[in-house]
Amino acid sequence: MTTRLLRSRTDRMFAGVCGGLAAYFGIDVTLARLLFVLAVLSGLSPLISLILWIVMPEEPAIAILCRS
Repeated sequence: MTTRLLRSRTDRMFAGVCGGLAAYFGIDVTLARLLFVLAVLSGLSPLISLILWIVMPEEPAIAILCRS
């Protein structure tokens, strides 16, 4: 099974970018959000998050039903 980088429909606070990255890399979504906050403090992350929000496709609705 191939893993695709998709924005999450279920693990989202704003746009689902952190949830999608966490699912892609197999890490906890809380850790992904913590890394995002640390990156925001460095001044880099808001621009990267905006670009990922635009570029990353959203997870299809049927994929939510198939997850276990």
